[in-house]
Amino acid sequence: MKEEKKKPSLLVALVPVIFLVLALFVTIVLLGQSAHIPLILAAAVAACVAVYLKYSWEEILSGMIHGINLAMGAILILMVVGLMIGTWISGGIVPTMIYYGLKVLSPGIFLGATMIICSIISLGTGSSWSTAGTVGVALIGVGHGLGVPTAMVAGAIISGAYFGDKMSPLSDTTNLAPAVAGTDLFSHIRHMVYTVVPAYVISLGLYAFLGARFSGGALESQNIEAILSTIKSNFFIHPLLLLPPVLVVVMVVLKIPPLPALLGGTLLGAVFAVLTQSRTLAEIVQAANSGYVSNSGVAMVDDLLTRGGLMSMMETVALIICALSFGGIMEKTGMLEALASALLKKVRRTGSLVATTIFTCIGMNIIAADQYIAIVVPGRMFKNAFDAKGLHPKNLSRVLEDSGTVTSPLIPWNSCGAFMGATLGVSPLLYLPYAFLNLVQPMVSIFYGYTGITMEKVEKDKT
Repeated sequence: MKEEKKKPSLLVALVPVIFLVLALFVTIVLLGQSAHIPLILAAAVAACVAVYLKYSWEEILSGMIHGINLAMGAILILMVVGLMIGTWISGGIVPTMIYYGLKVLSPGIFLGATMIICSIISLGTGSSWSTAGTVGVALIGVGHGLGVPTAMVAGAIISGAYFGDKMSPLSDTTNLAPAVAGTDLFSHIRHMVYTVVPAYVISLGLYAFLGARFSGGALESQNIEAILSTIKSNFFIHPLLLLPPVLVVVMVVLKIPPLPALLGGTLLGAVFAVLTQSRTLAEIVQAANSGYVSNSGVAMVDDLLTRGGLMSMMETVALIICALSFGGIMEKTGMLEALASALLKKVRRTGSLVATTIFTCIGMNIIAADQYIAIVVPGRMFKNAFDAKGLHPKNLSRVLEDSGTVTSPLIPWNSCGAFMGATLGVSPLLYLPYAFLNLVQPMVSIFYGYTGITMEKVEKDKT
């Protein structure tokens, strides 16, 4: 006969969380190492707590596997993006995008233009990951050539990419949030306009302010000319090479799943590498597996184009697996639910309910390391509280997206943060201060919660 499991108290649930925070601080801040080992140790501590709560090893392992399974689709996409970046550089596709980007864009408007470009692509595809893995990679290169700090460029890419991830009806999170909250998709999207528009305008203004610092420098002009001439001498550059990214975007818009669409883009990169760059099969396979290595002799270009490949993503894959093993145990044993329930006890007014929901979603992104858990668990926990205050479910669905979705790429060990960091080549901790939309949106949502602006009651929708 199985022993009856204990329900975790707040104090018990906090044990693995406090250990994780301390271990991350020591390892990352004091030792300058990655988050892998602290996450593994925290998972071990969570497993020990689970044993104390009368869970068997089989149940603990089941929780870990379930947590990892949540991200298996994301892990496969991450691996294919590594392949695609390698073949796209080898095939001259990324160099062509950088070349024409440097011709058209100027430093002063670049950050704002980056956000707008990524917003359009992500709105059409519904995928922040596809946006970052295609145009995002090229825009990092363009920004480098224009003399704009890479962290700022990455922040603008993240802001634009997550605009579409929130607002596109093709986005999985845009569909998940209303499903959890109990409202319909288009009511959810229309209600999000109230928080997205102010955050978007503020973000564009901040990018314009930052961009003004990089306008019209002679050094940038010299760097641009050096990069253009080096790229032109090492790659065949032609507008036809812009076809693969266009086709990938079209495939995703036509609702072809991201994985086959990105794999198709990888194969197109290989074909173009043979036809336009005269690469051998061995060179293409090496670029896909280990990444492209640039030997132009110009340091700026070599730093820019030496990247990609399946192996470049393996450290990130390991990070995601470690993080979700921890998150899986926390969810399986009810410790995440205990943490959320404790927060709910402090809620009195609509403003505090919104703020508590937002901080819970952010906390779930940190602890569980997955944006889906950060939407589902708080959504499930706070639904009754929103109902009790007579608030329309679309308020809850908006709050879930204003926090659970947009803050996920800001956490280095979250599956989204790990993907963006690996794809763009910039640590989330570096681009975090410049991901303005992702930072401003939760604050706008909290403002509405405390003022009551746009917080619609159920009665307002009755006829």
